[in-house]
Amino acid sequence: MLYFAYGSNLHPHRLKARAQAACLLSAATLPGHRLRFHKRGADGSGKCDCVPAGASHCVHGALYALTDRCLAALDRVEGPGYRKMAVQVTTRFGVLEAFTYRAREGWIDPGLRPFHWYLELVLAGTRFHGFPEPYRARIAKVPAARDPDRIRAEQHARLLETIRPTLPQ
Repeated sequence: MLYFAYGSNLHPHRLKARAQAACLLSAATLPGHRLRFHKRGADGSGKCDCVPAGASHCVHGALYALTDRCLAALDRVEGPGYRKMAVQVTTRFGVLEAFTYRAREGWIDPGLRPFHWYLELVLAGTRFHGFPEPYRARIAKVPAARDPDRIRAEQHARLLETIRPTLPQ
């Protein structure tokens, strides 16, 4: 099963913590879509969603191969606020069909902000894959909030520290 990741699952270390056998295949783009941070997470913060937009827009992401076990684990982590959708993504292998997660109606709130650590996970993935600077800069400008749960924030700070050595200098 091919999975198009575009949010905090972009970086392979993050995804492998959730789905151990996930195999990174290629960077990919989803044409005609735009990245938003409006999906309500279980923690009350804004999570990524890719929404249809004009033809001049695209969401950069990563294409992974998943086993059935990985898919089941990922479905549990992503929770009820997302639904799986078939998408066609452009890769170095050509146009391929994959699935991605999109926010369900009722789980969208345009007033939400991602926590700082979540935004940093997304940015770490964009740097890992070498996405275009203008795309990374737009994400870096997204207003973020401090996580009120100190333990959760520290856990993600440790995850980010394990990711940083894998990023290009």
